[in-house]
Amino acid sequence: MNHILSSVLRLSAATATATLLAACSMGGLFGSGNAAQTQQLQNATASPAAVAQAQTNALPAIATTCPQIRVRAGSEAMFYYGNGRTGDPKALQYQGVIDETSRNCVVSNGLITVNMGVEGRVLLGPAGTQATVNAPIRFAVERDGQAVFSEKHTIPVSIVAPARSAEFVKVLENVAIPYLGGEEITIWVGFDTRG
Repeated sequence: MNHILSSVLRLSAATATATLLAACSMGGLFGSGNAAQTQQLQNATASPAAVAQAQTNALPAIATTCPQIRVRAGSEAMFYYGNGRTGDPKALQYQGVIDETSRNCVVSNGLITVNMGVEGRVLLGPAGTQATVNAPIRFAVERDGQAVFSEKHTIPVSIVAPARSAEFVKVLENVAIPYLGGEEITIWVGFDTRG
């Protein structure tokens, strides 16, 4: 009989200890262990209006795979020579180079909306005296090998003496491309010196 009573007491003590440990860990989980704060958190519920407001203010989902932006081969630089002396380093009036590209994307309602940008420089050559140079930049987007967007922008670049170079930046915002998921999409950028 004493043996059974002893077992029951040990079981009761173990249960009490486990309950105390669980209470301690719950207090830590809900903050500093303040009973009033814990009660508030346990009883907190969001009204339908609060949920609707949170959804309205939520940021749109960022695309997990934003298309790569690449400089099209052969369009990473431009060169302008005077007097028809193309290729003569002494006749180079100016050149342009692309230094950086950037993009970010948001996917929503079957569209991928892209902000794309380019940063570059114009440098005067030995024969250069220009105070302003126009940098012709083309942005294009291909989806599964088909062009779905193309725009050319002429960016005036002011070169203030005694400087012999100046930077330029161009950003296009909210370019919308139909997107279902799984398409091969590439953003292209580069100098477009064709008329």
